[in-house]
Amino acid sequence: MKWSDQGIVLSAKKHGENSLIVVLLTENHGKHAGLVRGGTNRRVRGIYEPGNFVIANWSARLEEHLGTWVCELVTAKAGLILNKPLRLSGLSSACAVAERSLPEREPHPIFFSNFKNLVDSINLNNWTAYYVNWEINLLAELGFGLDLTSCAATGSKENLIYVSPKSGRAVSKSAGKPYHHKLLPLPLFLRPGPESKQPPMSDLVLGLELTQYFLERHIFSYATGDEPSARTRFVDRLRQLATISCIE
Repeated sequence: MKWSDQGIVLSAKKHGENSLIVVLLTENHGKHAGLVRGGTNRRVRGIYEPGNFVIANWSARLEEHLGTWVCELVTAKAGLILNKPLRLSGLSSACAVAERSLPEREPHPIFFSNFKNLVDSINLNNWTAYYVNWEINLLAELGFGLDLTSCAATGSKENLIYVSPKSGRAVSKSAGKPYHHKLLPLPLFLRPGPESKQPPMSDLVLGLELTQYFLERHIFSYATGDEPSARTRFVDRLRQLATISCIE
């Protein structure tokens, strides 16, 4: 069996003396692993950095086999941000979350497009807000979408400041007041209305804490019980920056 597809590298782990097990998110074949023979060779190792865009060629004797990759580099996204630790951390987090969350060999072409757009946005000023919305889209793709457009209790679209941890729906200030200690905060940039400018770091952290709650509840707990360490490091970096911003 053979096929070719667009792919984005999610991870590459050493296998044996000179090979790699590489996991790609492909446009038409979903998350897919394969063996790269000689992948640790210096001349080809750079192709398989997480976040890189590739043209992937997979082959195996039978469909259920691991198979082998031969990939051609299209864009070395990781190399463009090596001197930008926060952006590199965000890219690593996105790749790890996608690998942990998506089922094997199940096509998600729309999500592939969303993920490609996220990686492309990594050099933009508003990339962190894009990242939070990408995790919200991931939850929706897997059947656990949040409804942040109207109040779960009243249907109102005004003064939405909470999210119900049970339903994943927004809750207005008045309806949520008696239960505010049980509700999750809804950051301003995720509320309905005109798109705001770059949100403050503290709001971005709130957005990631919101998505973290539902990712852990619906996805991570069924995989390994923990969020990927790359995501933990990314959120910790943002928290540190938010603290510095508050002090300044």
